[in-house]
Amino acid sequence: MDFTFTEEQQAAAEAAKAVFSGVAPDSVPSPALAPGAVADDFDRALWRKLADADLLSLPIAPEHGGAGLDAIALCLVLRESAKVLARVPLLECSAAALTIQRYGADGLRAEVLPRIATGNLVVTVATGGRSGHEPAELAVQARPEGADWILDGVQIAVPWAQMADRILLPAHTPEGHAVLALVPRAHPGVTLDDQISTSGERHAEVRLDSVRISAQQTISDATAWASLRNVLTTGTCALALGLGERVLALTSDYTSKREQFGFPVATFQAVAVQAADRFIDLRAMEATLWQAAWRITTDAAGPLPPAGDVAVAKIWASEGVRRVVQTAQHLHGGFGADTDYPLHRYHAWAKQLELSLGPAAAHEEALGDLLAAHPLG
Repeated sequence: MDFTFTEEQQAAAEAAKAVFSGVAPDSVPSPALAPGAVADDFDRALWRKLADADLLSLPIAPEHGGAGLDAIALCLVLRESAKVLARVPLLECSAAALTIQRYGADGLRAEVLPRIATGNLVVTVATGGRSGHEPAELAVQARPEGADWILDGVQIAVPWAQMADRILLPAHTPEGHAVLALVPRAHPGVTLDDQISTSGERHAEVRLDSVRISAQQTISDATAWASLRNVLTTGTCALALGLGERVLALTSDYTSKREQFGFPVATFQAVAVQAADRFIDLRAMEATLWQAAWRITTDAAGPLPPAGDVAVAKIWASEGVRRVVQTAQHLHGGFGADTDYPLHRYHAWAKQLELSLGPAAAHEEALGDLLAAHPLG
């Protein structure tokens, strides 16, 4: 079996490394010291660089100005972005583009995708539901009225909502089906209340009060929401992997230079064993990530639906990234908590990624349900 990436995927990763090479993880105030959000906006200058490097158009078909690449290429780029804590809605906007590309009507694709490709339209995605612990589509009701849909409900912790142009959010119909609605941020009936994430970024509670959205701005395919959630979850695993790899590199560098009793602490068996365990965590995170990305890209048959591989990847990502940053803090000693050193920022982002789209326990439960519904022979 050939597990190498294609030339196009490798080129996307190399372009991402070049763009992110100049990004400083401490370019905004520390989340540990900021009384509110670390910044009012995402990194617009970086967003423009991503657009100029054609990295915002990766999942978009060539007829709409994109490269037509897949979720694997997106995950390679996300992995690099997390190494520098890039403050851009790359995951949300790209996942929305992939979903619109696959499930949207021709008119919606023609209107939205070329503008996403050039960086002139920013789309985020609502996944939190009312509490973060229930299916997000149940938080908003969508009822038909003529040729339109009327939306009522609340979505919490929507990332980048105040800065995005559109919010792609799931809702349930009276029949219990899930639809996706592309809602303008500034739209009658839409109210945004500030929330702050663990990483210090601005999120929002989005309230919808009789919001009227045309049928042309909705996706009614019954499988679209599940597909979007799989892409978002897999992308979150890619972010966790990139962050974990950078944290382990920081730890390796520090323990190689920090001396006790005349020797680098990296040479002590207790330190080396802990670092080795975290390396194993990262390799497991990487293997399960690419398995999940391959399944959602190819729809290849397997003993479980692709959601099973996504659940396994998120279990490893959530548990693994938590263990990596905790070990890093331990091996750095008090230096790891110094707000002039970037490790505490990675720790805050790791906690955010661990819980985003469900912690490990939630995905273990989902995996158990899938195993019960699809007994393995």
